[in-house]
Amino acid sequence: MKHKRGLGHELWTFGIAFIIFFLLCAFIVTCSFLLFFSWFDLPEDQIRASAPITFTNTLLLTFIFVLLDRIRRNKTVEQPVNEIQSALKKITAGDFSVRLDDKGNYLYSGIINSINRMTEELSGVETLRTDFISNVSHELKTPLAVIRNYGTLLQKPDLSDEKRVEYATAITEASGRLSDLITNILKLNRLENQQIYPVSEPFDLGEQLCECLLQFESVWEKNNIQIESNLTPDTIVHADKELLSLVWNNLLSNAFKFTDPGGTVTVTVTQDDKYALVAVRDTGCGISPEVGPHIFEKFYQGDTSHATAGNGLGLALVKRIMDITNGTVSVSSTPNVGTVFTVKIQR
Repeated sequence: MKHKRGLGHELWTFGIAFIIFFLLCAFIVTCSFLLFFSWFDLPEDQIRASAPITFTNTLLLTFIFVLLDRIRRNKTVEQPVNEIQSALKKITAGDFSVRLDDKGNYLYSGIINSINRMTEELSGVETLRTDFISNVSHELKTPLAVIRNYGTLLQKPDLSDEKRVEYATAITEASGRLSDLITNILKLNRLENQQIYPVSEPFDLGEQLCECLLQFESVWEKNNIQIESNLTPDTIVHADKELLSLVWNNLLSNAFKFTDPGGTVTVTVTQDDKYALVAVRDTGCGISPEVGPHIFEKFYQGDTSHATAGNGLGLALVKRIMDITNGTVSVSSTPNVGTVFTVKIQR
């Protein structure tokens, strides 16, 4: 039924086009003949004899023009539109591998290029979404498995007090890691969806860094890590204090995590008329050139030996916070020597 309606529509369209072209050709031919033969005195019977031939030629020219116009429309309009519609249906169905070829069609090249760029972006987003779900699932399984296994062991009736405390401590640590993971995921999601808007306020950057350092006092004392600080006094910045606190906590946590016992963590603050620079340096294992470009990616952990101490979201949070606060974060590292993260904040 649809085919019949489509064929009827095609015939109707062809007929309308034929009539329009015929009237146009007849008008042009008539005007041309009148203009050309106005200089000649032709007998009426000769004109009448040539009229059918002229009419037939007009019909033939009309048919040729309509056919050519139909071919032109099919090549330059209908085929590209059909391809675009087909591609959009595939994209709507979730197929982001669709790519269109403009084939030199200048009428739709802009639309086609926009669709291709859109599918590339959507394909990238879909890949990130898939990777994100995969990584989250993996990160959730590990602490849940620990909790389950040690919970099962705690059910043994003949368990010693020492083992009971050990297993309970392992469950507590795994629960904390799971809680931190969920908290960081929620924070990162809110930051990326712009559900958190920076609120700028003046505060002393050096004082905030001292407060953040003191939160790790038990860590550096336990591992005998030396603390060096060079904090320029009265470094007042106008920024979101709470968000920057997340930045320092993550950078300092990484510094202490990767610094071996007896090493050194250094925090330096400098300033000029426009910016304040904070450098967090450690004497840890450093970052290899292969790992460096990926450290700000979600769930990426270059040093798997420290994987149980984090979830790979800290630096992604730092990068996103600096992006939305118009700041920058950069890293410089030498393997087996140490790493320095430098944060640049507008004053």
